[in-house]
Amino acid sequence: MTYTTNQPFGATKTAQTAVPDTIAAFKRLTTDDKLGLLWVLYRNMGGAITPAAPGAARLQFAEGLLQQVQNMSHNEQLQFMRDLVQQNNTPETRAYGILTNNTKLAFWYQLAVLMNEGQVIPVPAYFKMSSETAAIFGRISELEFNQQISFMRQAVVNMGVDPLA
Repeated sequence: MTYTTNQPFGATKTAQTAVPDTIAAFKRLTTDDKLGLLWVLYRNMGGAITPAAPGAARLQFAEGLLQQVQNMSHNEQLQFMRDLVQQNNTPETRAYGILTNNTKLAFWYQLAVLMNEGQVIPVPAYFKMSSETAAIFGRISELEFNQQISFMRQAVVNMGVDPLA
């Protein structure tokens, strides 16, 4: 069987590895650069995330955790987000760990909304992406929409602690 394609040789492999390669680069960032990049991504594409995340309708499963975060001091909120990224074992990161993948995506969207509203510690006005973070943001910007959502989902799925592991 012969098949032809109009794509240049290797283009399919590049499309297939774009998200995993970008996730691998994301994982090499510092904790605060990861948080900053997630913030910038949600600011740029947040409105498209909830319709793309079927679990968003089940965000009520995360409402208790979101309420706990809102009741924390700003320093505690920042520490919670860092604990999620670093997979530190706390009651809150375990609560996050039991959420479904799509609910985790919706959770981060809602967290960004709360940050934007000032109910959760915002990213400091002086935040500036490192050159490595900016390069990853550029790579994400070049992805197709579904790949961007896939990147976002994969970036937040492994955060927190799986209490069953």
